[in-house]
Amino acid sequence: MTIRTVLSILSVNQCEEDLKSAIDFCGAQGAHLNALVIALRAVPIMADYNTISSVWLDERQREIDALSEKADEIKEILGRSGLSYEVQDVYSEFAYADADIAERALYADIVLIGREAARDEELRKRIIGGALFQTPTPILINRGRRAMNSSPGSILLAWDSSDEASRAARQSLDLLKQADTVYVTMVDPVARMGANGEEPGADIAAYLARHGVKVQVDRIASGGRPADEILRQHAIDVSADLMVMGAYNHPRWQQTIFGGVTRNMLEESKMPIFMAH
Repeated sequence: MTIRTVLSILSVNQCEEDLKSAIDFCGAQGAHLNALVIALRAVPIMADYNTISSVWLDERQREIDALSEKADEIKEILGRSGLSYEVQDVYSEFAYADADIAERALYADIVLIGREAARDEELRKRIIGGALFQTPTPILINRGRRAMNSSPGSILLAWDSSDEASRAARQSLDLLKQADTVYVTMVDPVARMGANGEEPGADIAAYLARHGVKVQVDRIASGGRPADEILRQHAIDVSADLMVMGAYNHPRWQQTIFGGVTRNMLEESKMPIFMAH
């Protein structure tokens, strides 16, 4: 997939680093940046006779004014960047934020969640719930210690022959082609037709190679350890700048089998992750 439109979700409370990362990323990809600065608000406090508290209304107006000021600051910064850009501001209640974000993610090739937005637990949940699980648009989230590298040199592709993994590989092709090495990593792969083929990893490696991706296939035995732990350690071992993987959103009773890897990666990973659902 060619990345031409990037949606960067920015917290109204703190977004300087995330905005810089988005500018660098769009510059490297030659993409248009849609900067969405968002403020989240709880439902109104009801006073006597079922009326809304005047204190709540005053606070709401102050937050809306601050949001508008932040949007103006971002416009000024982007005006000096040389990028094609637009800035939107959204003041949303928690209950509706997922839908507000999903509406805008529909018209982007990728959604960026920088370190500052990722540290905001409520905002992070709304972005993932809206962009990742309500639209076909992939996300790139960074919960690491360092700012995201706009042109990753080494990428780990977590592969299990699933629809989600295939979608992640296809949607990240622009990034994969730019990398010096892409490590197609499989944990306890099974060699049989209908599950990885006779030589696990060979088919996806050939597919990526025909797109000009420099591929290495790594098959790793888990030794009984969780798959997410194996993937995180291998990413460290190969000095990966980015991990690409499919996201699972199975019913609660299946989470321990499938969805747990997605959840644990989002909660525990200290490196940027490109995730597609």
